[in-house]
Amino acid sequence: MSLTDDQLERYARHIILKEVGGPGQQKLMKARVLVIGAGGLGSPLMMYLAAAGVGTIGIIDDDTVDLSNLQRQIIHMTPSLGSDKVASAKQTISEINPEINVITYAERLDEDNANDIISAYDIVADGCDNFTTRFLVNDICMKNKVPLISGALSQFDGQLATFKGYESDKPCYRCLVPEHPRGVLSCAEAGILGAVAGVLGTMQAVEVLKEILELGDGLAGKLLIYDALNAASRTIKLPKDPGCKYCNG
Repeated sequence: MSLTDDQLERYARHIILKEVGGPGQQKLMKARVLVIGAGGLGSPLMMYLAAAGVGTIGIIDDDTVDLSNLQRQIIHMTPSLGSDKVASAKQTISEINPEINVITYAERLDEDNANDIISAYDIVADGCDNFTTRFLVNDICMKNKVPLISGALSQFDGQLATFKGYESDKPCYRCLVPEHPRGVLSCAEAGILGAVAGVLGTMQAVEVLKEILELGDGLAGKLLIYDALNAASRTIKLPKDPGCKYCNG
């Protein structure tokens, strides 16, 4: 694969980075990333992946664009109200970078379709809002040895981690959350400062790009915690749970 003149110009700021260069940009253009959820996290995530030139972006979401989404889900515009979120996201991506191959799934990820969909991608970025889907995504990523970059939001806080539980020394999502926690409110119930989703979704995009480019120190075996009210973030170690039956079975 060689870069065209237009691509050399579009990705010039990547290419002059010695850590990326032309070969790194070609890696991005060949990569396949599945984004689960076209919401608060998925919106900035997809926009930056598209701008970076990630060649194939899959989007799965069974929801439609609602007026209350627009406070944080920046990939959707007012004229898209009532449209499928995946269609709205695809339209915005095509306007950012028409070279991107966008594959949409206007459906809920479930036990019937998860393996076929996830196994077709190199990396999964999860921004869903329920634990049933998060557990399913973890288990299928484990089965197919696909890196999982998972984000979560709550009011003024966010968490981000990369899970590679198929590796002997790395945890899976269930090492962090073994079972359904009780009393956890959704954004619709608890509220969310919209820009917090932007911060975490952008961080998630950075981690996806690092995984593709094999750059720096990733978040596998770590948990990044962001506290917007105190303008603070910290990263803690996330060890593999020796009793986890999902990544030690």
